[in-house]
Amino acid sequence: MHIQFLGTSAGQPSKMRNVSSLALKLLDEINEIWLFDCGEGTQNRILETTIRPRKISKIFITHLHGDHIFGLPGFLSSRSFQANEEQTDLDIYGPVGIKSFVLTSLKVTGTRLPYKLTFHELEADQLGLIIETDKFKVYAEKLDHSVFCIGYRIIQKDLEGTLDAEALKAAGVPFGPLFGQVKNGHNVTLPDGREIIASDYLSPPRPGKVVTILGDTRLTDASVRLAVNADVLVHESTYGKGDEKIARKHGHSTNMQAAEVARAAGAKRLLLNHVSARFLSRDIKQLRQDAATLFSNVYVVNDLEEFDV
Repeated sequence: MHIQFLGTSAGQPSKMRNVSSLALKLLDEINEIWLFDCGEGTQNRILETTIRPRKISKIFITHLHGDHIFGLPGFLSSRSFQANEEQTDLDIYGPVGIKSFVLTSLKVTGTRLPYKLTFHELEADQLGLIIETDKFKVYAEKLDHSVFCIGYRIIQKDLEGTLDAEALKAAGVPFGPLFGQVKNGHNVTLPDGREIIASDYLSPPRPGKVVTILGDTRLTDASVRLAVNADVLVHESTYGKGDEKIARKHGHSTNMQAAEVARAAGAKRLLLNHVSARFLSRDIKQLRQDAATLFSNVYVVNDLEEFDV
């Protein structure tokens, strides 16, 4: 599982940062990529990565401000141009209005997609568990921004224990169907009458990863709830230390408030994005250093950086 940032700027692009978008790469787990927000120019950033647009199966929109959605019609259109690849359907999750925005954009431009779009428009009373598969759960909760905005918590279900194949082989179990039965947790009886207890050859289940990806928000308890024990918390840092008043006025957070959330939630790592274009390179270092006084494992991300989860 990896996270790659495609845009990390707040509000408008700068020379070094594009507007909001990030990719959660689940290629090893389910052979899919999930995109979170799609600001203008996202498809250009994707060209600088190894991401194949057809692998993007789900798009999660946090809110309907332009710096988070203006790139969506263009990306959806370009995704259909790779005729040498199989057309794959796509699900879009987000606030009410995202369907109208996308369909209107496609209609007025005469764009026809050769794959199916399924929209999942979310209202405040429809949040909570929004997706459950055999390997993942996704929870959503309302944040505190100037418009309706959603934060997402992605939970990987516990992973199966690993099989000690060498020990099983040494016990006289022939490779083949019996191996598979033991790996699936079933006890087996060998031809000589010995019973093989599966739990003796399987490690305990491993806890899955938890990733929290927040949209724009003021400091709020909802952020803490979404980030409890997260392996990675992605939190906006539009403003810096001492900017709490202006951050609240505009519905955003400071780096220090993001660090407060990470500390209160017991998150393992904090990645700061959505950085105001007014911050220069020397300011970015200070943003991290200040936040680190509250939460040590913090980093201010740059466009195209990728992180293991």
